[in-house]
Amino acid sequence: MIPFNKPHLTGKETQYINDAVNTGKISGNGKYTKLCQDYLKQRYGFGKCLLTTSCTDALEMAAILINIKSGDEVIMPSYTFVSTANAFILRGAKIIFVDSRQDHPGMDEDKIEALITENTKAIVPVHYAGVACDMDAIMELADKHNLFVVEDAAQAIDSFYTGKDGVKRALGSIGHLAAFSFHETKNIISGEGGMLAINDYQFMARAEIIWEKGTNRSAFFRGEVNKYGWVDMGSSFLPSEVIAAFLWSQLEHLDNIQEKRRKLWNKYIEGLNVLSVKHGIQLPSIPEYATNNAHMFYLVCKDLEQRNKLIDQLKSKDILAVFHYLSLHNSPFYRDKHDGRNLVNSDRFTDCLLRLPFFYELESETVNLIIQSINEAVKKD
Repeated sequence: MIPFNKPHLTGKETQYINDAVNTGKISGNGKYTKLCQDYLKQRYGFGKCLLTTSCTDALEMAAILINIKSGDEVIMPSYTFVSTANAFILRGAKIIFVDSRQDHPGMDEDKIEALITENTKAIVPVHYAGVACDMDAIMELADKHNLFVVEDAAQAIDSFYTGKDGVKRALGSIGHLAAFSFHETKNIISGEGGMLAINDYQFMARAEIIWEKGTNRSAFFRGEVNKYGWVDMGSSFLPSEVIAAFLWSQLEHLDNIQEKRRKLWNKYIEGLNVLSVKHGIQLPSIPEYATNNAHMFYLVCKDLEQRNKLIDQLKSKDILAVFHYLSLHNSPFYRDKHDGRNLVNSDRFTDCLLRLPFFYELESETVNLIIQSINEAVKKD
C-alpha cells in the first residue's frame, strides 16, 4: 500500500529528546523551546513566536488576545478545518463564512467586504495548501474597517507573499497574529504541535501571560518581577520540551525537507498536466504573488462521481488518495446558524478535491506509478 502520508524523521529527534530529558527541565519553555522560537522569528521575520501544543491552541490564544466575545462576528472560509472556527466559537463569536475562489480553495477576497458589519471583529484568511491569500486586499479591508487579521497558516510554513510594494514576506508575518501547525501531516512536524506568531506589538506581553496559564511566570524567571501570580485569563498552551526537541531536529533540516518536497510536487505537476486539458480535472493554482511550499498535491475532479471512481480505482492498486474538508457552513453543528447563502465553490471543493500521496520518503518511481495509475483511471471514465 502506498500511504497518503508518512511522518518524516530526520534522525536526531530521539537524541535531542534524550538531551531535553537529561537536563531535568522537560515541562516547557526551556532550551529547545527557545531554540525553535528564536530560529523561526529570525528566519521569517515574525514579531514574536510562542510554541503551542497545537495550531488549535494557537488559534484559541489569538481569539483571547483580540478579545472575542459573544456577538462578535468573524469572517473566514467555509472550506477549512473545524479548528479555525472552533477557536472563535469557544469565545462566543458568530462565524460568517465566505466562499472559496473559483481557482483555489482559499477565501474569495472579493466577497469579504460585503459581509462586514458593525459587529465584525476579525478576518481569518486560511492559506490553503500553503498558498497565500491576497494579503494586500485583506489587510486593506482590515485597515479600512478597523478589524484584526488572524492568519491561519497551519499549512504555510516556509511560504511567502509578494505585495504590491514588491516586498516578499513570509506567510504568518503579515496579519496581526498567525497560527501554524506542526502536526505529523505537515512539512515540519513534532507529532502534535503548533506556534502563535505575534506581529502586533500591543499583543506581545499579554500573549506570553495567556500562554503561561494567565500568570506572569516568564517575566518572573527573567527577573523582571519579584514574584508571579494570576494576572489574566489563560491556559496551558505551551508544549513540553520533548515536543520542542523533536521540532528542533526538524527545523535543522528544513531546507533539505523543502527541497525534496518541491521536487516531488513538480514531478506530479509535470506528469498530470494533460488531465486539465483532456479530462476537465483542475490542477493546483499558484497566483503570481504566492510561492509554493509543496505542502500537498491535489486534484479537483469535474464532479463527485469522478472523484469517487478515482479514489476506488487508485485504492484497487494499493494507492491511498483522500478527499479533504467538508464545507463548515453545511456541517451538522453550524448549518442552522449559517445565513443561508450558497457557497458554490466551497461545496465544489468538498465534492471534487482529491489529495494524492505526498510525503518526504516518496520516491520518483512511486510518483511515476501514481501518475500512470491516475492517467489510466481517467481514460476509463
